[in-house]
Amino acid sequence: MKLSVPAAALMTATMFASPAEADTTAGTGTANAGPSVSMELTVKAAQIDPRRPDDTPTPGAKGGVLLVERALRDKGLLDARWVDGHFGTTTVAAYAKFQRSLGFTGADANGLPGKASLRRLGAGRFAVTDLIEVGARTTHGGVVVNGRTRDMLAQARRALGRDLVLDQGSYNPGGDPTSAGTHDGGGVVDISVKGMDTATRTKVVRALRRVGFAAWLRNPRQGDWPWHVHAVAISDTDLSVQAQHQVGDYYLGRDGLSGRGPDDGPKVVVRTWEEYRRH
Repeated sequence: MKLSVPAAALMTATMFASPAEADTTAGTGTANAGPSVSMELTVKAAQIDPRRPDDTPTPGAKGGVLLVERALRDKGLLDARWVDGHFGTTTVAAYAKFQRSLGFTGADANGLPGKASLRRLGAGRFAVTDLIEVGARTTHGGVVVNGRTRDMLAQARRALGRDLVLDQGSYNPGGDPTSAGTHDGGGVVDISVKGMDTATRTKVVRALRRVGFAAWLRNPRQGDWPWHVHAVAISDTDLSVQAQHQVGDYYLGRDGLSGRGPDDGPKVVVRTWEEYRRH
């Protein structure tokens, strides 16, 4: 674990290094005439579908996923038999190949459709709507997150009326062997629960879930770590593959651990940050 810092301080963090998957093309996500792909729904499907026990499409996403899969097929990256509206592991792998063909690497070639790559794939085929903006990376005291995660943490803190202390941030490849790679990309933080009673710990997890995190209270019986809250920003397009799997499992009612046990956290309506802001 890294040294703890107050999450509230992230609001004044220094900005640096905009993500490669961000671009400067103007647009608000308003649909144009002709076919369109909702980035929000497509990214959601790319997290959930690989964790399903069957090939059921994510509700609302099938049409957009089909457009993406057809484009990948026509580029020779996806066999026609996988063009089915289900954004499973084969489609994720094909999309990652497309990202690498554009020169993206690391978290920018993780198989989740980012704004820049999705627009490139859709050129002449479909418009991209419902954009997800993860923002630039920010840092404070050695803990790194992106702008979207910072804003989510700030909203959870306001709802709780208390500071949240981060034990670990994002973009930390290999920094914590116990995390199994979940912190390698963006959107993932560990939060200290030192000094909190059981009820307060549950309130923290609930507040994080309500603003769009897949969040769980972790304890030493589950792994080589102290008590803490592990939180993954749903639909952060910089998520590591391991973090993507945790989000998919969260949607499917599981605990985000390798054993894929039942979710042991407080029940809330599962929403992304973008959905939370609209409600």
